[in-house]
Amino acid sequence: MNFSTTIIHWYQINKRDLPWRKTNNAYYIWLSEVILQQTRVAQGLSYYYKFIETYPTISHLANASLDDVLKLWQGLGYYSRARNLHFTAKEIQTKYNGVFPNTYGEILALKGIGEYTAAAISSFAYNLPHAVLDGNVYRVLARYLGVELAINSNKAKKYFTEIAQGLFDEKNAGMHNQAIMDFGALQCVPISPNCDECPLMITCVAFNKKNVSSLPVKEKKLKIKKRFFNYFFIRHNEQTFIQQRGNGDIWEGLFEFPLIETNEEVNIYSLVENDNFISIFQKSKYLILNVSNPIKHILTHRHIYCKFIEIKVESISKKSTLVNLQQIPLEELNKYAIPRLIDRYLQKENNIKLRKERLF
Repeated sequence: MNFSTTIIHWYQINKRDLPWRKTNNAYYIWLSEVILQQTRVAQGLSYYYKFIETYPTISHLANASLDDVLKLWQGLGYYSRARNLHFTAKEIQTKYNGVFPNTYGEILALKGIGEYTAAAISSFAYNLPHAVLDGNVYRVLARYLGVELAINSNKAKKYFTEIAQGLFDEKNAGMHNQAIMDFGALQCVPISPNCDECPLMITCVAFNKKNVSSLPVKEKKLKIKKRFFNYFFIRHNEQTFIQQRGNGDIWEGLFEFPLIETNEEVNIYSLVENDNFISIFQKSKYLILNVSNPIKHILTHRHIYCKFIEIKVESISKKSTLVNLQQIPLEELNKYAIPRLIDRYLQKENNIKLRKERLF
């Protein structure tokens, strides 16, 4: 059997039982692909069900507010995916009358959809002959053909695209793409794959050269940037203050507590002398209740080091920048889309109850 026939045969025996594989509804397939771009299947599955239940058609999604979409997305991270999903739903509603386009070029032209996602949707929904290239596919091809070109290099994309298309079964486009992706996820795994039971073992270059563990090759990662966030969880007459993050940074469009970002970790004594702190609480009567331990939150190419400072405000000066923020009842916090970092803090500390101890 050739490469495609072999992995399709393997797939028919070993494939994962996933709901988006039981439909050719391009909207559902698109939704699943967007969710799984930066998310494991186990985590993404519940979000997939929530979205198709809340927004069963593209029109439902297009007519929803962005805040509602972001709230439903909360916990998945990489929120640009949700913003692009919502934007593109509106575009499809306007340009295609709510019907997902059925050509590779039209799909690729949609915002938030790259070559991989366009190939996946077009092949899974319409059986169009476009090979997918994701991390699993790169790994399978690099090992099977013994390719030592770094998969995250500038040359890799074109090179591996040609390889993938050359091994492609155009008559069974959707099946082939699902098969090679599952083969990488379940059989040709990153660490310690079970090569002795691999159906490609005899013709696999990496196995025969005994260098499976060294492939695929990756260039060194980009330098990690450290950022230091100091959030103020303020209580004022059973209310708190939030603000919406702006464009061009992490968590765009999500809501958060008032924030001071510093160049390094600082203690509370240094923080209260910060000009931004003075501006926030200028001539207001306040009491610092608690300062959390530092929390490390890992994002792609960024490590966030965060502290939460709980503050009870008795009175607010008109000169305080708090008057420019959104003031909401404490019990309504769960109605807003907030970063997972803040959500986890609130759940862990059970912070809806006001602390009584005075720490400062």
